Amino acid sequence: MYFDRIIDKYLIEWKNSPIHKPLLLRGARQVGKSSAIRHLGTTFDYYIEVNFERQSDVRTLFQEVDDVHELANRLGLLYNVPVVAGRTLLFLDEIQASEAAIKSLWFFKEDFPELHVAAAGSLLEFVLKDLSSFGVGRIRSLFMYPFSFDEFLSANGKASWIQAKQAANGEHPLDIAMHHGLIQQYRIFLMVGGMPASVAAWVSSHDYNLCREEQDDVLITYYDDFSKYAGKVDPALLRKTLQSVVMQRGRKFFFSKVEGHYRLDDVKKALSMLCDAGLIKRVSHTAANGLPLGAEVNLKFRKYIFADSGLLLRTLDMDLGGSRDLTQLILAGAAESLVNKGDLAELVLGWEMVKYGSPKSQHELYYWENTAAGTTSEVDYLMAKEMKVLPVECKSGISGKMKSLHYFMRNRHLDYAVRCSLENFGTLSISESDGNDRRIEIIPLYAVSNLLM
Repeated sequence: MYFDRIIDKYLIEWKNSPIHKPLLLRGARQVGKSSAIRHLGTTFDYYIEVNFERQSDVRTLFQEVDDVHELANRLGLLYNVPVVAGRTLLFLDEIQASEAAIKSLWFFKEDFPELHVAAAGSLLEFVLKDLSSFGVGRIRSLFMYPFSFDEFLSANGKASWIQAKQAANGEHPLDIAMHHGLIQQYRIFLMVGGMPASVAAWVSSHDYNLCREEQDDVLITYYDDFSKYAGKVDPALLRKTLQSVVMQRGRKFFFSKVEGHYRLDDVKKALSMLCDAGLIKRVSHTAANGLPLGAEVNLKFRKYIFADSGLLLRTLDMDLGGSRDLTQLILAGAAESLVNKGDLAELVLGWEMVKYGSPKSQHELYYWENTAAGTTSEVDYLMAKEMKVLPVECKSGISGKMKSLHYFMRNRHLDYAVRCSLENFGTLSISESDGNDRRIEIIPLYAVSNLLM
């Protein structure tokens, strides 16, 4: 069964565009890239799928044939499928296994632009880095991630709930029954996570144990991949660095806390490779005096968020001694405790901000921290909206508990911010002594898409 994904709309746009450069769908392993392109293939008259890991003889074909018209003809004969420009989708899967196939994308753009050619692969970022000036101006990249919460709702037959929360705001909050229903679904989403195999297991069975089995399989595959990096980074260092990201979640990352007494530069390289593989995402500190946020990044202050809440819980169980307390907090804890003490809420918020952004580019995440000695002020995320800096805080409770956010807004002369919590939609208005008013909009954690779509 195929579940609708955000990427589908962009794939259809690519198909219908009069100028359709060869498409490269990029993202971590097992996030649904191949399934999305196969689903796109159902909208074509003809469809050819080449898998370069399973079909080594086809790799030879791409190495030996330079002319893409001749290459397309031979593929049509091999798969007994007509290759007709505008009516056939040629899908090159696991393309990282063939450098010749990657380079062929350039020539499809130059010599056979009428044909729809799409490609995807695992650990693709490592291969592309070794190819100088890859696809500049010739390739269209789209980036894909695990299921967002909206996609999770849709997969569970609750698309109408998405429409209801998108229509809500501070002046028109959701009714209490819908609000509590969405909180319950959000709790389930934290446990199930967004990996397609785990989501499918939940939809078909509503059995957390089956979801855990799928998550274990995904993690084992990720760990097996570490051996493929062996020429660049010690696989043991990658695993220990990933474990350290889990243990330091929600806090500034300290390199010295990675077990094994590794050199600083080696840990930095491991973190960079884990980011490239899509297993973690960096959140960079910025002074945030204006836009762009990336202009004032402090490289000494960075946090890292794990790729998926469900996988994080399984990593705790498999490698780090269990996740019982965190699981109990997710399933039965008070909403305020889940947001303020659970760590996962901040992680999911960060990824939701990425998932609802345009897949045409990779999105950086930023946060702010007061670096002056003896201070502890911090704002979880910062983004650009309507040409202004927008602080986004993951916090539950009344406005008096948001000292860091108030300090930041006063210091940067901002009049608008967002608090994400498990409260219903609402608005907090604060009047300052100098006559300036500030507004903090409350957007539930289950409705981050309202902020970005």
